[in-house]
Amino acid sequence: MIHKYTLMALSLLPLVSYAVSAEDTEKKPEYTASTELGFLYKTGNTKSADIKAGFNLQYEKDKWRSVVAFNILAKKLETEDAAGNEEFETTDNKWDILTQTNYTIGEERKNYLYANLAYEQDKFSGFESQSSFSAGWGRHWYDTETSSFFADVGPGVQYDVTRATDTNSSENNTSLILQAQALYTHKLNEYVEFKQYLVAKQATQSGDNSIYKSETSITAQLIDSLQLKFALRIDYDTEVEPEFENTNTETSMTLIYNF
Repeated sequence: MIHKYTLMALSLLPLVSYAVSAEDTEKKPEYTASTELGFLYKTGNTKSADIKAGFNLQYEKDKWRSVVAFNILAKKLETEDAAGNEEFETTDNKWDILTQTNYTIGEERKNYLYANLAYEQDKFSGFESQSSFSAGWGRHWYDTETSSFFADVGPGVQYDVTRATDTNSSENNTSLILQAQALYTHKLNEYVEFKQYLVAKQATQSGDNSIYKSETSITAQLIDSLQLKFALRIDYDTEVEPEFENTNTETSMTLIYNF
């Protein structure tokens, strides 16, 4: 009888080893990435081509978490010159890159220290380029199976290069800022997720430019690695030349591939 039980135990060892092996392979990968692409081509009374693309890379291990996000938007519109010749003219050209690294502190693993670096170029805005750096403290205020919310705040520095106009030359401006940002996510169901991202870069000195950004999005899962995203982005600058608008909005629909 003892011999039979011994044989049964030995026969179960491969199953136990397989279960442990399967658990190891199901661990969350350190690196995750996704690409985003949207395209619109219009013909008829007017011809235009729009493209929006993005790339997101995340790294997470132990107490460290880093993210790099790159976005680009381009638009060409068919126009007619004085001689009647038709040609495509660039009417929108914008790209930005954002990177942030968090280091978790405390036994609860809810608080973290962060460093954030951002750079943006927009050919048709009041600024040739805008860049900023900030560092500070953040916290995961809550995290459930369906919802999460985190926010961070810290001092930083901002560097703006204004665009030259008919009345003013290009200028460089460096200012101290207080940056605050927050991200709220909520799963409406198994396949649909809502996100709200907010960031404020408040200049500490009156008369310097402050930046406020918002992105609201809904993402629907089509298949395991493919998603459809609807997004509304709003950018607001407090100090711009009269030739330019303070507020810029962007509404998009893109496909996201996760790998």
